[in-house]
Amino acid sequence: MSHSVAGEPPSAGRRAAPLTTAVYSVAEWDLLTSLPGRVLVAAAAPGLGRPPRGVMAGLAGLDAVAAGRAFDSDLVRAVVAAIYARHDGNQPSTEQLTDLVDLLAACRAAVRVLHRRADPADSAAYRQWVQSVAARVCRVAPAPGEPPPGQPASPADRRFLDRLGGALGLG
Repeated sequence: MSHSVAGEPPSAGRRAAPLTTAVYSVAEWDLLTSLPGRVLVAAAAPGLGRPPRGVMAGLAGLDAVAAGRAFDSDLVRAVVAAIYARHDGNQPSTEQLTDLVDLLAACRAAVRVLHRRADPADSAAYRQWVQSVAARVCRVAPAPGEPPPGQPASPADRRFLDRLGGALGLG
């Protein structure tokens, strides 16, 4: 256990440096850290009756990703820290990011990894957090004249969120 400079233990329930990353392979960790961004991009992209969204939707998604820093889950906080620390410039193409079939397959793969390696509470927190990113993007009005932000998602958005939730094992 790590201790602060003054010798006191870190705040209750939180380790200074999460040990959660050590149990994942590089490929598994890449999957877990890339999935929230892929979900954000897919939720903001047009497709299957869903209109394109603008900057406000992207900002809402980024805010939802950043909200993971306050989660009571070492795994979610570690993933957020890794996302913000990543500067490798090797981002997948936009087409790869928005392909729904590939995204749902990645969600199912992440669920399998979490089932094998994560604490059940961390697994549930991660999966709910990832879906919350998409939900927050889908609540942003897609174009002028649409319902104001925060309104229930359109039927196409609900189908997208339902499929995402099913792939994440939440449905």
